Amino acid sequence: MAVDFKDSETKVNLMRAFAGEGQARNRYTFAASQAKSQKLYVVEAVFKFTADQEKAHAEIFYNHLKKLAGETVSIEGGYPVDISNSIIELLRMAEHNEFEEHDPVYKAFGDKAMEEGFPEIAASFFQIAEVEQAHGERFGKLAELMEQNKLFIANAECKWMCLNCGHVYEGTEVPQACPVCGYDRGYFIRLELAPYEVMKNVQ
Repeated sequence: MAVDFKDSETKVNLMRAFAGEGQARNRYTFAASQAKSQKLYVVEAVFKFTADQEKAHAEIFYNHLKKLAGETVSIEGGYPVDISNSIIELLRMAEHNEFEEHDPVYKAFGDKAMEEGFPEIAASFFQIAEVEQAHGERFGKLAELMEQNKLFIANAECKWMCLNCGHVYEGTEVPQACPVCGYDRGYFIRLELAPYEVMKNVQ
């Protein structure tokens, strides 16, 4: 049953989501700095990459509130305090939060928006929920590799890309420094996880 947007729970859920995305962006920016200080530049890059996407999500939710420009929307909510010196812990915390946003939070917000007669807003919640699942899986994979001491070591020969210059190195372990640009080994990532890997047979 359609309700007036100003009286809707969806309005409140949008502001909750906006606040949550903004906080996630900041948490990931802080975590990126922590990773950089530990020379884990590839983890830094993933946290920054994800932070930029959280900013985009926040903007999507905020724009749905355009009808209320000039007004104040009061919200209550609980938000995580993810502070740790351990990069693995920060990755696992981020993984947990992303999965929680995926389901139940954004799915519930989407269901409520549909119930109240806002299908476009519901679509944003459902679509972004799927992105959050991908974020959680990416954080989890990085944490798993670090837990197994396989972030820069593999069981079999594989290819690694230097995120600074793009050099592709082949071996079971990345070198201490990139042989092309001299950047620290922390810039290497498995080629299959690298952004914009060479795409063969693209039609």
